[in-house]
Amino acid sequence: MPEPDIHRRHRPSVTMAATFVSVAALALASCGSSNGPATSHRPPATSTTNRTSAVIDPGDGGNYHPTIHPTDFVATVDNPYLPFVRGERWVYEGKEDGKAQRIVVAVLPDHDLLMGVTVTAVRDTVHIEGELAEDTVDWFAQDRKGNVWYFGEAVKEYEHGKVSSTHGSWKAGVRGALPGIVMPVLPRRGAVYRQEFEQGQAEDMFQILSTDGTDHAGATSFGRVVRTEDWTPLEPDVVEHKSYARGIGLVVEETVAGGTGRIELASHTGGQPG
Repeated sequence: MPEPDIHRRHRPSVTMAATFVSVAALALASCGSSNGPATSHRPPATSTTNRTSAVIDPGDGGNYHPTIHPTDFVATVDNPYLPFVRGERWVYEGKEDGKAQRIVVAVLPDHDLLMGVTVTAVRDTVHIEGELAEDTVDWFAQDRKGNVWYFGEAVKEYEHGKVSSTHGSWKAGVRGALPGIVMPVLPRRGAVYRQEFEQGQAEDMFQILSTDGTDHAGATSFGRVVRTEDWTPLEPDVVEHKSYARGIGLVVEETVAGGTGRIELASHTGGQPG
């Protein structure tokens, strides 16, 4: 993931224009520590043409070492733009490279422990042309400030009904892997974040393009959406745009470079806190 990913096999999450615009790095104090992840700011890109490499520095200069204190996290994930409440369920439908895709995301009752932090388990299953293609469990936690962190995923890709790969799986605290922020408490236009970090395995990043846009899923229109551009240096030619609606979470995901695809929210069922 994080969140359903119509191009997961390419591990997307944003390539920028090849010409790098220098930006001032702003430290984002995470969990009350000055050693939290940093963000950089630059005007969001307006075109996906000529994107050949992921060149945005998220502000840490490649030296990413967030300080994680379990006491700085809470038991629930209720950030308005990325809530994961127990029992909550989303169904997405669309196409990837011309093939019909259906993704079901559900918050599980399970809680796991990673780096001493109690994390919420979220399962997403992907069917392509009616056949199971992926069954993944992701782990999220929210800090006391309201930032949502991504702590890892257990990926199972399927071919002909059998597990064909677990590539992309990682857990925070294992082999030096580190969690990252997938939704800040106060989204700011131009901010760039690492969503995850295990070198060569999990390096997704995203930039916030806007916080007051509109988007639609089917006949439903959403206002005040947070729109992001997602990429990974591991697959720099793949770029995605995602839209998040307040009180719901992800509503639209579209591949804008390195492939074609768009999924939209088809249904959403609220869960129960606790």
